[in-house]
Amino acid sequence: MATLDNYLTTLKSFGMRLTPQRIAICKLLCESKEHPTSGMIYEQIRVQYPSLSLMTVYNTLDRLVNLGLVTSLGTAGDDNTHYDGDTSSHINLACIACHKIVDLTFPQVSNIDQEVSFSSGYKILGVRMMYYGLCPNCQNSTIQ
Repeated sequence: MATLDNYLTTLKSFGMRLTPQRIAICKLLCESKEHPTSGMIYEQIRVQYPSLSLMTVYNTLDRLVNLGLVTSLGTAGDDNTHYDGDTSSHINLACIACHKIVDLTFPQVSNIDQEVSFSSGYKILGVRMMYYGLCPNCQNSTIQ
């Protein structure tokens, strides 16, 4: 998983100014165990930085994804793109009812990465593995 310093050094090396708002976006992604949407990031950071624009959030996320520092997970059944600051090999489990996404780590996932790289000749820069279903809480509330 990338550190805040990795994010900032990489952004700076690609010519992006390190504004307090961009730093806050990077910090949130580094520290979050959640898988926030651009709207969630915007709402959390604009409390501290009222001048933050949604376009700054979009542009920063786009750059972070293109640089491989953040993974765009797609939707969790809520029509919003979720982002993951943890680009290490792991599985994401998305609940289609409450839209929560959790990480599941298995050593076998990195073995798959190595096998894909070896077999294809590709240098694997990241992986996105998403399973959709109902979390235990939503299963229990559906049963009752």
